Amino acid sequence: MNMRRHALAFVIGTLNAAPAAPLTAQNPQRHFTEGVEARFARSQPIVHYMLTIRDGDTTGFDVEMAVSNAPDTFRIAMAKHPEYDDRYFRYVENLMADAHVTISPQDSTVWRIVAPGGKALITYRLALPPSTLPRAAWRPFLSRTGGLVGGPHSFMYVVGAELAPSHVEVVTSWPNISTGLTPTAVPSIFYAPNAYVLVESPILVGRFPTWDFSIDRVPHTIAYWGPPGRPAFDTTRFRNAVERLALAAVTLFGRPPYREYVFQFQDQAFGGLEHHNSVTLGAPSELLAQNPTATLSETAHEFIHTWNLMRIRPAEYVGVGYQQIQPVPTLWFSEGLTIFYADLLLRRANLPTQDSTRTARLQTVIARYLSNPGNSRFSAEQVSRVAYNAAPDALGDYSVSVHQLGETLGTMLDLIVRDATNGLRSMDDVMRLMLERSGGPRGFGTADVERAVADVCTCVVKPFFAAHIRGAQAVNFNQHLALVGLRADTTSEPVARDGQPQADARLWAWNPPGDSLLSLLVNNPRTVWGKAGLRSGDRVVSINGNSVRTWGEFRQILGRARIGDVVHLVVQGRREREPRTVSITVTGYDRPVVRITEMEGATEKQRRLREAWIAGSP
Repeated sequence: MNMRRHALAFVIGTLNAAPAAPLTAQNPQRHFTEGVEARFARSQPIVHYMLTIRDGDTTGFDVEMAVSNAPDTFRIAMAKHPEYDDRYFRYVENLMADAHVTISPQDSTVWRIVAPGGKALITYRLALPPSTLPRAAWRPFLSRTGGLVGGPHSFMYVVGAELAPSHVEVVTSWPNISTGLTPTAVPSIFYAPNAYVLVESPILVGRFPTWDFSIDRVPHTIAYWGPPGRPAFDTTRFRNAVERLALAAVTLFGRPPYREYVFQFQDQAFGGLEHHNSVTLGAPSELLAQNPTATLSETAHEFIHTWNLMRIRPAEYVGVGYQQIQPVPTLWFSEGLTIFYADLLLRRANLPTQDSTRTARLQTVIARYLSNPGNSRFSAEQVSRVAYNAAPDALGDYSVSVHQLGETLGTMLDLIVRDATNGLRSMDDVMRLMLERSGGPRGFGTADVERAVADVCTCVVKPFFAAHIRGAQAVNFNQHLALVGLRADTTSEPVARDGQPQADARLWAWNPPGDSLLSLLVNNPRTVWGKAGLRSGDRVVSINGNSVRTWGEFRQILGRARIGDVVHLVVQGRREREPRTVSITVTGYDRPVVRITEMEGATEKQRRLREAWIAGSP
């Protein structure tokens, strides 16, 4: 396919669908010296890394950190990721330095270095922890034919010199190296302009195929690692789908905000993690053999984060650091609007989606909202603050997905903007304005989102934000759907599989650190378990006379329960001195079913807005 012709056709179609906002540069410079990557400063340390993967060794890798031009005393640390702090400082071994250098730990993630003359060669080994398959796609691994290294799990940095550039040499006998780090004339050496980019650029190594494409002459690479003998799949269809998705995202925001981009797909893995110009994604070959587009939704979500999270950055995301970040009240926007666009951009690119139409998607969104009483008990900001780095029972007997709640609220805001502007603008314009205003050092808060929406629609949105973002008022869906001539009717029906009612198994458990007993997670007080008096935080002594110590054991016993069975749990509450026995007769349960239809007597404006919304027009 001719990439330039395809891109031109896509953009022309988009421009014909609705007026386009003027495009502006996403990385404006204020002086020509800002284009020089490394500036001179006598006070700035110089850091170089060498990461060595030894042939046949799948247990870990070695890192050499050469520091010069530093103070006589400085500190090094391992970074905490704002979402997934896997605490890989636990796996640092053999931390050593030159004979004239002393190293002493300050806490679990920070070490004090005394190096007369400000020069030190520091070495350590990262011993990889045992892992089970499938593994999380963002965690490092090594196999006989490849692995994932680098990122916050591998590199320490000089505290106080977070803006110091560095070079990274990857020593390996494998032929392929895929990373978002800047390549140099030497294929095994890469450049990082600062410590943030260093730890936000994982490195995929091994033997694997790659595919390239360009958007607006910006190169994109798809790398796919899999073990020998993996199931074959249609790589052409897989590659083309990723390209079409990327083009849809670039068309939305105006241009790529990166020099180049790398998709790092891995077999035998799940999930994904966004970075500033790369993404690590699990893509099981068995799944792709059945459907080459099976991982598109996850790919879309993580890729759109390149803009909405990495550039449109919450104020609490302050760059690389070794301390846990403050709770983030705006993740409903960063995660929820990303989910919103993951679905919408797949539609605009004519790629498969989970729901057949936008109306069907909205029915699913509303049904999920209504099925969870926590959505109308906690504000979007409250839910956002406990989305990461909080205990699973942070909301007590409720659990709310910031992704689902944010998608719901983002959808309603899109309808408000379309109505107020007579269809001339949409959430697209809000996203572009947020990118322009909050894509730099300042970051954004809820007030910035509210201001951007109000400025785009030139309407009053304060009541919406007060009710649903800062407050926990239930959403009146028909009030907002009426803006585009739609209405939602809700009924309930028993949850069934193959026509058979399913038992209410909506009870979870987890292992709190330092506790040998599981703790319950009720997550919904309306379940048969919540109605029986069980509470999140109750410690599990036994189930049906069986002592359970892991989530797998707990789920196995609970999963065997059928409607009418009696389950006996011995639990002990946080403030109870003695355990108590709770006997629960298992029942089925209902779920809300939402059906969206066209309003009778809709105006011409409502019909026009409805048609544009259903079509996914900007």
